Amino acid sequence: MEIIILSSTEEVGETSADVIADVLERSDRPVLGLATGSSPVAAYRALAARTGSGDLDLSDVDAFALDEYVGLPADHEQSYATFIRENVVAPLGLDPARVHVPDGQADDLEAACTDYERAMGDAGGVDLQILGIGANGHIGFNEPTSSLESRTRIKTLAPQTRQDNARFFDVIDDVPRLCVTQGLGTISEARTLMMIAQGEHKAQAVAAAVEGPLSAMCPGSLLQSHRRAIVILDEAAASSLQLADYYRYVYANKPDWQRPRRRAPRG
Repeated sequence: MEIIILSSTEEVGETSADVIADVLERSDRPVLGLATGSSPVAAYRALAARTGSGDLDLSDVDAFALDEYVGLPADHEQSYATFIRENVVAPLGLDPARVHVPDGQADDLEAACTDYERAMGDAGGVDLQILGIGANGHIGFNEPTSSLESRTRIKTLAPQTRQDNARFFDVIDDVPRLCVTQGLGTISEARTLMMIAQGEHKAQAVAAAVEGPLSAMCPGSLLQSHRRAIVILDEAAASSLQLADYYRYVYANKPDWQRPRRRAPRG
């Protein structure tokens, strides 16, 4: 697992965009896993600047979102379909027909989960999965005690998760109690995992995920067992890490051939 600690939101966004662009440009059939929430916004903005200037072309990318609330229409202002449409699809120049979000309004939610798994497989699997982390250690909507082998499924949101997300709704009772989320087993099949975290309120969860035991009690600890996991943090989110100085030293001395390389746009 590579831990990158940076001093500003802008640096977090630019470095995350470097990694994403490098991974996708190396793939003959690029597939990107999308996260929602505040954590990846800086990365999406940095990617949007590159696609807008013509330095990066993502028009042939297939994309799959991590999760969605159950019961919210796709056009609801707080649905993750709306977030993806407004913050990712148009700004990054993605083809809307190639961008997929779990269907939280399906008549048969279990069948919709199975279909979503199948669609990711048919696309060739995810090259890079963007992740945030919740204050209780969840990734996607995999709450503590989620099976490390779990697949895309319906989950009940923890009270803390609903409370954390209540700021986006008029009142907490409006926050859905159920969601559809990729499972930890599904997430782990991505060829690269990249977790982004910013702010002191994420520091304890980051420390548990990076330096604590590999445990279903902290779903983010899944990254410890992944073949290529990258964690990109600002100083506040890294403030509880015991080995922060070592991570800074490793990154500062990383050889150039291991760093993301920028390539000319495909096509």
